[in-house]
Amino acid sequence: MPATSTSTGAGRIASLARKASRQGMRRETLAELVEAASEEGATRALNRLGLHDQEAGHDIRELRDLLEAWRKTKSTAWHTFIRWMTTIFILLILATLALKLKLPFFNL
Repeated sequence: MPATSTSTGAGRIASLARKASRQGMRRETLAELVEAASEEGATRALNRLGLHDQEAGHDIRELRDLLEAWRKTKSTAWHTFIRWMTTIFILLILATLALKLKLPFFNL
């Protein structure tokens, strides 16, 4: 009987293990089969992603470092923009007050 689309993950594996056990497969054999299939699936996935060689771990670490640097740069740029806008706003307020109060350093 085929598995339904709603049975996934650990529940599906447990169900298949019970079914195999009822049909005469030893648990040890089933465990070995599941492990081999898992390793094969992981290997295929890594191959498809291009992460099958010895440098894959290094590549992932570099990508994570690059992503972290990008996030920090983006955050710093945003904070700098806000700081500049706040400074300009305060300077405009001070200049307006100085003009209204006719302070001497604005006698041009």
